[in-house]
Amino acid sequence: MALEKDVDCPSCGETQSFYRTAAMTLHLGEKTKWRCPECNYGYVEIDGIDTLST
Repeated sequence: MALEKDVDCPSCGETQSFYRTAAMTLHLGEKTKWRCPECNYGYVEIDGIDTLST
């Protein structure tokens, strides 16, 4: 899995390169935590489903 990906940050209001801060395998799939380096906004993604609010 990539260590960074471009995401529209709801806090910054523009596209940022989010960095992967943690990852682990659960019974639901892989859980990955992502964080924006500009504003420190973070979200969780589990098996392709994210908690990112837009």
